Amino acid sequence: MKLEENEIFNSYFKNLSDRERAIFEGGITLGALFHQFVGTPISLKNKEILEKSIEEAMKNQPCVEDIKVEIIGDLKEDKYVSLDGNMLNVKLKIKVNDTIASLRLRYIKELDYPLMYVEEIL
Repeated sequence: MKLEENEIFNSYFKNLSDRERAIFEGGITLGALFHQFVGTPISLKNKEILEKSIEEAMKNQPCVEDIKVEIIGDLKEDKYVSLDGNMLNVKLKIKVNDTIASLRLRYIKELDYPLMYVEEIL
């Protein structure tokens, strides 16, 4: 059974609407992703493996319906750099009952900042 199907687990969130819960779960997931993986050694050689590893790891978070991670930047084949928050382009879908929240993490050039935000709630 998935954690989010557990009555005891859900009892801790009864004070939230499905919309609020979806936003909460999305924020936790993006925060965990950012702080867990920033600093990871990366090169062109392991870029795709790291993208898939991040996706699979974050699918273990409650309510994650789908996630797509893209690492962007000027990577070299045999030279690694540390993954930087500015290199992450993430699309995350969280599902709580019939509510789906789409959240993003991406570098916003005008802000010079890797921003986490709610893109849409259905």
